[in-house]
Amino acid sequence: MSGFLGIPLAVLTDSYKASHAFLYPEANKKCVAYGEFRRGYNGDTEDTRILFYGIRYIIEHYIAIKWTLQDVELAEDFYETHNVNYTSFPFPKDLFLKFIEENDGYFPIKIEALPEGTSCHAHTPVYQITAEKEYAPLATFLETLLTITWYPSTVATLSRRVRDIIEQAYFDTVDEEDYGSLEGRLYDFGFRGCTSLEQSIIGGSAHLVNFTKSATMSASYYVKYKLNNKKPVGIAVPSTEHSVMTAHKTERDAILRTIKLYGSGTYACVLDSFDYANALNNILPSIVTQKLEKGGVMILRPDSGDPVEVILMALRAADKVFGSYTNKKGYKILRGCSVVQGDAVTFESMKIILNAVKEAGYSVQNLTIGMGSGLLQKVNRDTMSFATKLCHITYADGTQRLV
Repeated sequence: MSGFLGIPLAVLTDSYKASHAFLYPEANKKCVAYGEFRRGYNGDTEDTRILFYGIRYIIEHYIAIKWTLQDVELAEDFYETHNVNYTSFPFPKDLFLKFIEENDGYFPIKIEALPEGTSCHAHTPVYQITAEKEYAPLATFLETLLTITWYPSTVATLSRRVRDIIEQAYFDTVDEEDYGSLEGRLYDFGFRGCTSLEQSIIGGSAHLVNFTKSATMSASYYVKYKLNNKKPVGIAVPSTEHSVMTAHKTERDAILRTIKLYGSGTYACVLDSFDYANALNNILPSIVTQKLEKGGVMILRPDSGDPVEVILMALRAADKVFGSYTNKKGYKILRGCSVVQGDAVTFESMKIILNAVKEAGYSVQNLTIGMGSGLLQKVNRDTMSFATKLCHITYADGTQRLV
């Protein structure tokens, strides 16, 4: 049986879609529908660019797979009690059985879509569905599944817009030879906030279109082995969390253990488990010898408070303890240290944070932004107003109508 979680393909749509095959005009031989985003991100009228991504996952898992007789049998049993008062609900059983026999089980539509990762403007059709002859009434049956592409496209667009903001700050404060580090400036922390594993894969991989940093391993694995011919994209660093820090007798002990294990590479320590200011001003200076002996990059992670305030506190403390140098553009680069802020960051606050770092005299190269729910959860279909609509019908007599 095909489907998802044992649910037959014939019911993976909105209920009313099952009745539409009977409601379209009988004398028609071709129907065409299309999907589009009807506005820019959050209604932006100045920048209406969309980053289209994610249709491949939907097609490979739910569209371009064979239906079976069992799909129809299970669906029929369900439809028998789906109408008002648990009576029979109409569905195009005969058409389903026909294409299972005549089309080797593949749904009889043609889907044309923009290539994955295409940048386009709102009101640009991103895919088109065509159904012909006796199957014309099935043109919009799979609309529900295809419309789900709103989600990865919205995440990819948001991630890209964040990149635009960071990239501008890079032009202002980062030397050209260091522009490559831009790839890791936005860190996906959204896995634990996802409603399902599928959301983590679809949304997490959308972020990886624009950046390389991700703690959402489900997405990084999917991209590496299913999309990218085993070439890795998503990367992360060893990091403590509050439970690790508080499990030790002292915060200093936790930091020293982290340095002992991972100090020769890049690693992160959360510093607000007890007293953030104390961790910066007193504990950090006390471990400087051990840190320098290992020679790696220590990432300081504030995880509460006003983002601008705690980021600047970390930058100044690291500068005082580990030192810095000034790049060609006149901004400070910390030595063997950087900062990651993964709490309370939004798209709207991004410019404020980066401007504050710049005004304090530090290159934004010192800062990585982590986004969780703000990246993978705080979006919906209305964020860019996505819809799929019938746009053309050809009747049996050859006359055409633009719907």
